[in-house]
Amino acid sequence: MRKIYTCFCTDVIHEGHLNILNEAKKYGQVIVGVLADEAMVRYNRFPTISLDERIDIIKATGLADKVMIQHDIMYDAVLTELKPDYVIHGDNWQNGPESAIRENVLNNLKKYGGQLIEVPYTYNDKVKKIDDRMKEKLAMPEFRRKRLRQLIKLCPIVKTLEVHSGLTGLIAEKTIVENNGELDQFDAMWISSLCDSTAKGKPDIELVDMSSRIRTIDDVMDVTTKPIILDGDTGGLVEHFVYNVRTLERMGVSAVIIEDKTGLKKNSLFGTEVEQTQDTIENFCAKIKAGKQALRTDDFMIIARIESLILEKPMDEALERAFAYVKAGADGIMIHSRKKQPDEILEFCRLFREKNKSTPIVVVPTSFNSITEEELAKAGVNIVIYANQLTRSAFPAMQETAVEILKNHRALEVDSKLMPFKDIIRLIDEL
Repeated sequence: MRKIYTCFCTDVIHEGHLNILNEAKKYGQVIVGVLADEAMVRYNRFPTISLDERIDIIKATGLADKVMIQHDIMYDAVLTELKPDYVIHGDNWQNGPESAIRENVLNNLKKYGGQLIEVPYTYNDKVKKIDDRMKEKLAMPEFRRKRLRQLIKLCPIVKTLEVHSGLTGLIAEKTIVENNGELDQFDAMWISSLCDSTAKGKPDIELVDMSSRIRTIDDVMDVTTKPIILDGDTGGLVEHFVYNVRTLERMGVSAVIIEDKTGLKKNSLFGTEVEQTQDTIENFCAKIKAGKQALRTDDFMIIARIESLILEKPMDEALERAFAYVKAGADGIMIHSRKKQPDEILEFCRLFREKNKSTPIVVVPTSFNSITEEELAKAGVNIVIYANQLTRSAFPAMQETAVEILKNHRALEVDSKLMPFKDIIRLIDEL
């Protein structure tokens, strides 16, 4: 009997999937692959039910002769193992980043004479409603909040991009690239106090209050599903921090990062050029403990940011703080540096991991930006935050546009550098 293979990465079976299965049944034995959690994350599909449950919903259709796990987005391994006569898939992967997967399938089938069958994708209001409902489910606080912890377990390193508006949130949400035969995307979003303040034309001195920060979070949450890490600056007064933590947890934010400094906030990139006071270990531990006690779930993370290396203090002092903060209940440690080379960050990671194998480490490679994610992951880093690149890339482009319009007294000269507005609008989903 001829073998036909198809792979699903879905938490629900609708008529489009059934259409593919029924079509497959016409050709012979139907083998269905269920994409593993790790692969689904790379495929821009985050599972809301377990792998076993996804296997069960395929079996419940009664249309699969065999169900197996596909561990990679690309089909090399599974097609080498099965050598099916046919692979069947919807025709919706002919364009965009997913076309790389289609090309991979065609190349593998060509090796032994297999064929690809493409079924017209099912577009109707019922299917759209189911797809929209799944997206809304991912955006719900109880699902979004816990995703960061899940991603830390699933990904070699959680790639996090700075956002400061709904539109930049959509860029982080929807940017998917094909590179060397693989699909990749950002896993989480970072709402920076620096970029949030800058977008509002305010200095980065904790002048923008939490109510305003929450409005930014709301704007991002309205149009995205990915987990959010909030830059909480110093956390403020302990009495205020506990209320803010509760609010963020209820909203569905995944984590807050607070730095161990006191007094008027000055951006860390200034280092010792401006007066900055580091909090005592005892006081900062008390703030962490108070925040943890205020939480109502085990999902929300309080991550402690250590400023010792920024302030040119010894490595031993940074490590002492790290172990004390973990003991106080910190769910992660962010270690910061202004150095152009990553050496001191890598040394911290090595020494920290000698005694602590599991607490997540967060880094922000703004200054030491030559290091790769692979190198950071090998050093024991769990989360990398690209903390201000969207803001820094947007400003010179907008300023250059403004200057050219003033010089030429018209917009013609800048038009070739501008993205068509229809391409921007495509980012925005219509109800």
